[in-house]
Amino acid sequence: MDADEVRRRLDDIDYLVDDGMATALFLAMTLEQPLLLEGEPGVGKTAAAKALARALGAPLIRLQCYEGLTASEALYEWNYQRQLLAIRLAESRHETLSDADLFTEEFLQERPILRAVRATGPVAPVLLIDEIDRADDEFEALLFEFLGEASITIPEIGTFVAHRRPVVILTSNRSRELHDALRRRCLYHWIDFPGPLRAAEILRRSVPSASDALIESVTTFVGRARDLDLDKLPGMAETIDWVSALAALGAAELVRPDALRTISAIAKTPDDRTSITAALEELGSGADEPLPTGRGAGS
Repeated sequence: MDADEVRRRLDDIDYLVDDGMATALFLAMTLEQPLLLEGEPGVGKTAAAKALARALGAPLIRLQCYEGLTASEALYEWNYQRQLLAIRLAESRHETLSDADLFTEEFLQERPILRAVRATGPVAPVLLIDEIDRADDEFEALLFEFLGEASITIPEIGTFVAHRRPVVILTSNRSRELHDALRRRCLYHWIDFPGPLRAAEILRRSVPSASDALIESVTTFVGRARDLDLDKLPGMAETIDWVSALAALGAAELVRPDALRTISAIAKTPDDRTSITAALEELGSGADEPLPTGRGAGS
């Protein structure tokens, strides 16, 4: 498999990538190194891991990060209820259990990362560590051994090393800076908003019921909206939602009445709603006049 094959497989399941993204995914698999994806929210970072798992026919294991995430939730945890039951059963038999009896694989509960390390299926899993920037600094340190060596050390048992390295994809919205030690252990790729042509093709595949005129005008307007001073720039996810809503209303072109009725698909704060509404009012002259497309207004 090469980068072109990765791109073709993703294209077959309607996830479109450019050469840079296809190469980054190919290298992550070939070099068996984690891949850190950064970019604005909504550019398709999480979707990339999901699409890669589908394209490879691999199981997807997802770890959603958040503030306060701990090792017991991400790596492993001991089944204390089973341990307590074992102790009571031993007592009823007048037996004594040692720590070595209680801290064994029998009482070990796998969390996403350990599950990825111990996976034994025919295809290596894709492990998605989503929004790593939302986790605490301390949590990053827990990942260093796994990211660098595809292993996890459990003090009571020993070290588990992946028989087949999982494909590891981390995503970050850059809400905070990540440690250099984490970045050194990863390949890196920045995902930008897609250009007009690729964005239009993504919309055609995502919303096949939408007309070309609607797709082109929405693509053009969203591109301009990203130049506004918005709290949250509309990504491809919001753009797809907007086109889907417009198509559900039966809109064949983007006109202001329909645009305003569905504006909640791309405006996620009151201030953004005001700014995007004002931008809509600046385009066209009639209430039912279609807003300009990329071909009519430039790209």
